[in-house]
Parts: sequence; C-alpha cells; structure tokens
Amino acid sequence: MADADLVKLYSGRILELAADIPHLGRLPHPQGTARKRSPLCGSTVTVDLALSGETISDYRQDVKACALGQAAASVVGGAVIGTTRDQVAQARAELEAMLKRGGPAPSAPFNGLEVLSPAKDYANRHASILLALDATLDAFDAARAAQTA
Repeated sequence: MADADLVKLYSGRILELAADIPHLGRLPHPQGTARKRSPLCGSTVTVDLALSGETISDYRQDVKACALGQAAASVVGGAVIGTTRDQVAQARAELEAMLKRGGPAPSAPFNGLEVLSPAKDYANRHASILLALDATLDAFDAARAAQTA
C-alpha cells in the first residue's frame, strides 16, 4: 500500500472515530451477547445488549480491532440504541454493498458509516469493518432466543 493510499484510507475522521468509541465495556446483565472475530486480521468485537420489545435499549461493546474496525464500531455504537434488528440487518447489507459493490452509504441512522467508503478498494479490511454489525445481529438473536427459552 502506497503512502498516499494509507493517507486516503486512514483519514483524520476515521482516526477520530477510532479514538472515541461510544458504549465501550460490558453490560453487567446483558440479554444477549456475541463475539465476532475476523479470521484474516484477528480483530474482535464483543457486543452485549438489552432489548425493550423489539428495539435495542442498552448496548456495550468491547472492541479489539484495527482503526477501520474501531471507526465502524464507533459509528454503530453511536447509532444503535433505539434500532430494531431489521434496521441493523439493513445497515449491514448496505455497508457490505458499499464496500464490495460500490453501493451507496448505509441509510440513517447508520449513514455515518459512509466515512469508510475509501476502504472499498481494500477487501482484506472488509471483515473487520463489518464486525460490529455482525456481532450486534448475533447478540440480538441471542437475546431473542433467551426470551423464548
């Protein structure tokens, strides 16, 4: 990767987001928990959440990822409370389409993920960028499963 490519990829905004991730830590009594790991780079994101009906009412995340994965977790953490599983799944599909097929940025409230559009040219970074949404979906499913058990 050339120096100019690195500057483009690791913009100031991405580094700002990576340095200020909301809802860091773990919930003491989560309804759902999930840990996702990118096999390519080893980045991990663990999500704990609580639900109120069909919406996320509390959220915490433990993020051990590259700057791009941290930036994605930052945007997700800032937008996820009050969303439904369908909204998170839509954001995940839109983010993947933006990265892999040059699609538009995810819609609100996850539209801040647009900052990661320069990463579309770096397929080896995509899994890390998707981790926070993947872990959130799995934690939501775990919470639902616990409710019906």
